Amino acid sequence: MAPAVVSGLLPFCVYLLLTSGAGEAGKLLVVPLGGSHWLTMRSVVEKLIQRGHEVVVVMPEVRWQLTQSLNCTVKTYVTSYTLKDLNREFMVFAKTQWKIRENNLFYLVMGSSRGIYEMMFSHCRSLFNDKKLVEYIKQNSFDAVFLDPFDMCGLIVAKYFSLPSVVFARGVFCHCLEEATQCPYPLSYVPRSWLAFSDVMSFKERVWNHLIHLEERLICSYFLKNALEIASEVLETHVTPYDLFSHTSIWLLRTDFVLGYPTPVMPNMFYVGGINCQQGKPLSKGVLANFILLL
Repeated sequence: MAPAVVSGLLPFCVYLLLTSGAGEAGKLLVVPLGGSHWLTMRSVVEKLIQRGHEVVVVMPEVRWQLTQSLNCTVKTYVTSYTLKDLNREFMVFAKTQWKIRENNLFYLVMGSSRGIYEMMFSHCRSLFNDKKLVEYIKQNSFDAVFLDPFDMCGLIVAKYFSLPSVVFARGVFCHCLEEATQCPYPLSYVPRSWLAFSDVMSFKERVWNHLIHLEERLICSYFLKNALEIASEVLETHVTPYDLFSHTSIWLLRTDFVLGYPTPVMPNMFYVGGINCQQGKPLSKGVLANFILLL
């Protein structure tokens, strides 16, 4: 069952994202991730702006694809690395991916360059080192934070300023989704995403599924270490992944339920599959006529 606080925030967040009209507009803080993640999130942000919502996007000065051409307020902050550093570490990371075994979390996280992850996580420390930006966010009464959870910075911002948060993601690493939402995810029936098992597993596959789950826990503590250290510094207390992800009010999952394994869905989880796809054109009358004849 979702935390009690979610029940009060859920109607408002859905209202904020789905309603239109300036008279119903809200004030939204957007904390995106650069690169391909932003290309999808940007389409949603643009639609929110068109519907009259007041949007403020917070982004690092060194970034991929994050442009300032949006018709909204954009706030930037200085990072500890340059674009050249970021590109170099990404090339090391990309070359490593060609050498690893497919669908293996251990090789994906431990076998690739740590530099790219450390840079992605470290920019959140730079955000909170910018005292003027922190004060700006504090003084502006935002209704919610719209964020990409991969670098965890948006989650830290939402927790620090005690704001409702709307997560926009294809998926979440390290079993954080099912634990944060308290969504049942029995290992005897639901394979881990890195395995090629079906939802009907043999006894041997179920045992292997449990072992992979244990491996994930060990690896994820290492993978998220830097981000959690930054979160602990900012929030001035020991922070776990559950502390950050469980603060989420709305989960917008950029996929479709038919693409995954059959699992329960909590009330604050919404599938928004197809949002990545190009808008299809209506079929011509000739194509429709031929299709009808085939039937």
